[in-house]
Amino acid sequence: MNYKAIIEDIYERVQPFLGHGRVADYIPELARVPITKFGMAVCTTDGDLFQVGDAAEKFSIQSISKLFTLTLAMQLEGEGLWQRIGREPSGTAFNSLVQLEYENGIPRNPFINAGALVVTDIILSHLHNAQRTVRDFVRQLADNEEIEFDTAVAHSEKITGYRNIALANFIKSFGNLQNEPVDVLDAYFHHCSLAMSCSDVARAGLFLANKGRLLQNGEAVVQANQAKYIKSLMLTCGTYDSVGDFAYRVGLPGKSGVGGGILAVMPGKFSVCVWSPGLNDTGNSLAGTKALELFTTVTGVSIF
Repeated sequence: MNYKAIIEDIYERVQPFLGHGRVADYIPELARVPITKFGMAVCTTDGDLFQVGDAAEKFSIQSISKLFTLTLAMQLEGEGLWQRIGREPSGTAFNSLVQLEYENGIPRNPFINAGALVVTDIILSHLHNAQRTVRDFVRQLADNEEIEFDTAVAHSEKITGYRNIALANFIKSFGNLQNEPVDVLDAYFHHCSLAMSCSDVARAGLFLANKGRLLQNGEAVVQANQAKYIKSLMLTCGTYDSVGDFAYRVGLPGKSGVGGGILAVMPGKFSVCVWSPGLNDTGNSLAGTKALELFTTVTGVSIF
């Protein structure tokens, strides 16, 4: 498969979509990102990396980080994790409070904000420094020791994150946070602020295409069946409340973030990351989703 030629062609074909959509301006620091940016990187299980556009430029990965915190929590907690979080699509906005009331403080899945807060609480209970632990874990996955938090983004989220603050306190009221909400929130905001390039993210997600193992040394990140569970949740819960449309158009397990990034995985073959800050109505990258749709259409490769 000539991935280099394919993504270069896609880069040209998505140009009319750049500048459309809306950046996540409710986070002030993200409002500063030029909407015309676009990057794409493919990392294969053969160890090859192909990239185009702004694929080497760092961006705020936002909710893509929930994939990595879930993986770490599964390492630490195992199946006990699912006593505190569900595994079903939410069908509502990623920051909704409504379902928590009906479901007694048990978030519908680990990729909505409420679920990610519980995941962060689990990491904090085990390791006491959830910020540094997650950063170091992502550095290991991406094989890049220079990955850091964007502290300006973390601060921006902290001073405007009223709904997340409400979610954390609401979950605490049901007894589903063991740590203080302020500590969970601080770690959560930092995780979302991780600054990575498309190439970093594609490398970091490659273990999911490689049966849960790092490509560089064969070390197991999670068991093969746990990697399967994570990918199933990406497919059913990974792109906010448009998972059906994303599965229909792209046909890969994916995890998006409001920074404009999307990570998608084809088991046994590759991980691919796209970044374009203009978001559609459901908070997914507009040009990024189109690029992934073109990618699976042109290659003929999807899980279906």
